[in-house]
Amino acid sequence: MRRIRNITELAELAGVSPGTVSRALSDTGLISAKTRERIKAIALEHDFRPNAMARNLRIQRTGAIGVVIPLGHATGQHISDPFFMTMLGLLADALTERGYDLVLSRVIPSESEWLAKIVDSGRVDGVIVIGQSDQSATLDRVAARYRPLVAWGGHVEGQVHCSVGSDNRLGGELAARHLIAQGCRRIAFFGDPRALEIAQRLDGCRQAMLEAGIADDLVVLPAHLVAEAAHPDIADFLSQNSQRPQGIVAASDVIAMSALRALAEFGIAVPDDVRVIGYDDLPIAQHSFPRLTTIGQDLERGAATLIDLLFRRIAGEDCLSVVMQPNLVVRASA
Repeated sequence: MRRIRNITELAELAGVSPGTVSRALSDTGLISAKTRERIKAIALEHDFRPNAMARNLRIQRTGAIGVVIPLGHATGQHISDPFFMTMLGLLADALTERGYDLVLSRVIPSESEWLAKIVDSGRVDGVIVIGQSDQSATLDRVAARYRPLVAWGGHVEGQVHCSVGSDNRLGGELAARHLIAQGCRRIAFFGDPRALEIAQRLDGCRQAMLEAGIADDLVVLPAHLVAEAAHPDIADFLSQNSQRPQGIVAASDVIAMSALRALAEFGIAVPDDVRVIGYDDLPIAQHSFPRLTTIGQDLERGAATLIDLLFRRIAGEDCLSVVMQPNLVVRASA
């Protein structure tokens, strides 16, 4: 049996045009079911598989979506971070269901053109950025000329790039108001505000304390998002402050878990001595001791919205950013 090398040879064997073969193998176009099945049977018999790369070049599609994690302010953070792993799993499942591959990049921005190089590489049909870090200006610059780009993160007035995320200011307010209602006056915020999302959460916390007349009692520790780095910083903070906070608003569940560990090492009871609130409501929040009170983000809806907006933008639609409502999830730590 002679080997079929391309669509033209398969068309000659089937007695049809190469275009008919292409439509049959891709299940597109108006051809009869009988012809389609006959061509597929001949291809199977001769173990012929069309060249996907050549097809993608013809239709100007790669069949892949780039997922990029920029680490501008937190270079030590890893893809194994619980938030990244949760979001990557949701995105990968949804992209696979659409027949797309996921091309993952973890980037430590060392120069301003890192994102331009990714979108101009021709390797992907669109890009999803997980977290703006301190790279909002770069995202805006590239988004001004490259439509199929969406990012998970915060939104500000005048922002050029399309983003999906929770109302971070409201989340910070919800956390601080809950602590204030529990009698907390001295409140500490743990998180690095160089990242837009974290800065907005801090703003919300500060606003709630301002309304309560206790803004001067807010202390900010720019704790790292990586647990191994956050824990010693929090331990130093606790050892150097004679007046410990009565409540802690952590910018992420990972930071909150580091706080719980440090507090336990100092013999400080949670929630009796200090109340702790995280942010994200990752699965790990339910497995801490005590179980973590947190600000919930609907990550499943967020991932689905990112993909929906991206494919709409690939199709040429100019979609607007989406800001989702966060919710307070009360558990034992506060």
